[in-house]
Amino acid sequence: MDFLTLASNRYSIRGYDPQKPVEKEKLLHILEAGRMAPSAANRQPWTFVVVGSAEYRKKLTDAYPAKWFAEAPVVLIVKGRKSDAWHRKSDDYCAIETDLTIAMDHIILAATAEGLGTCWIAAFDEVKLRETLKLNDDEIVFAMTPIGYALENVIVTRPKTRKTLEEITEWL
Repeated sequence: MDFLTLASNRYSIRGYDPQKPVEKEKLLHILEAGRMAPSAANRQPWTFVVVGSAEYRKKLTDAYPAKWFAEAPVVLIVKGRKSDAWHRKSDDYCAIETDLTIAMDHIILAATAEGLGTCWIAAFDEVKLRETLKLNDDEIVFAMTPIGYALENVIVTRPKTRKTLEEITEWL
């Protein structure tokens, strides 16, 4: 499938089949896509945390309590260290969030290409998630996503609603 079709077919899935595990080969392919993501100055400041244990996924619900989230067979967390990221000299802008965003986007699109559902989650309780993951002060979690096979009743088939190119493009 071409890239535009892939991007058009990607939806946030909020219902996963807890009885259907994600194949290891697919998960490795998804992680490899994240690994290949570009980053500022090629610093690659990320770590991908794969949570497959039901017990550990349950702990994550302290930070994000949606029932459908806990039923996904895998949760993938993208975290990174600010000190590992590139900083712009003129104003000390830190590229950590940009780098982690690009990696998560690659991961989510790769999961879609593998026939798996995802849902970009940033609306978690940051304090509780930091405690659960035992993060140090320099680490941040930018986003996490459940990964799994969508339940039949949550598969999205409607066309995406987007602004036109004319509304969002400036030609100079």
